[in-house]
Amino acid sequence: MLCKRIIPCLDVRNGKLTKGIKFEGNVDIGDPVETAKKYYEEGADEIVFYDITASSEKRGIFIDVVERVASEIFIPFSVGGGINSVEDMRAVLVAGAEKVSVNSGAVKNPDIISQGAAAFGSQCIVLGMDVKRVEKSEDIPSGFEVVINGGRKYMGMDAIEWAKTGEALGAGEICLNSIDADGTKDGYDIELTKLVAENVRIPVIASGGAGHPDHMVEAVTEGRATAALIASIVHYGEYTIPDLKKHMSSKGVRTRNTW
Repeated sequence: MLCKRIIPCLDVRNGKLTKGIKFEGNVDIGDPVETAKKYYEEGADEIVFYDITASSEKRGIFIDVVERVASEIFIPFSVGGGINSVEDMRAVLVAGAEKVSVNSGAVKNPDIISQGAAAFGSQCIVLGMDVKRVEKSEDIPSGFEVVINGGRKYMGMDAIEWAKTGEALGAGEICLNSIDADGTKDGYDIELTKLVAENVRIPVIASGGAGHPDHMVEAVTEGRATAALIASIVHYGEYTIPDLKKHMSSKGVRTRNTW
């Protein structure tokens, strides 16, 4: 059994670590670089950074933050938000990130996935997906719709079909965020996670809703995710990363203890 990864997610707005619920009501809660260093020292497997307003504000990514993070942590980290071209990807990778996450930019221009995979390898390209539960319809038979621009724009695209398309275009991983569960601490959307994981062959990271270590266990067992993204559960000091790994191990889920 491969080790399941624990991945803290740091949402950044105007250079500050921020957190909201269901993509709304964000409040600033700290410094992203210092927080990343803390999670690295605690044993995080990877870290994800999202510039949450870059796409809606139609601006570039926060390269200065990426460079500062790369000088402080020595585990893989990915960066998303405002990445709309191969040049944007290159800038992030040169600044020190191991992976780039494309979300809104990929929905608008799917070729960016194949272009990035060709330039840097599929292992560098993460397809970020923000998904909302909706009524099932001819266009959205799964009942899960793709939403972009930080949860602001519904696209009329079925999430399962988009995941399959992203894989076919060359994405090496999917980070799957449930908008309905985001920040609620009521647990991941297991139905959504399992549906996507069963329809693609690439790794799927479950995101949105972790409030208890059992939620993470559910995501990587019932949900078939290869990793669990976490935010509020550690940002507010309820649990440490060692706490989470110890609990998961006690439930039979293998995790990495040291690099």
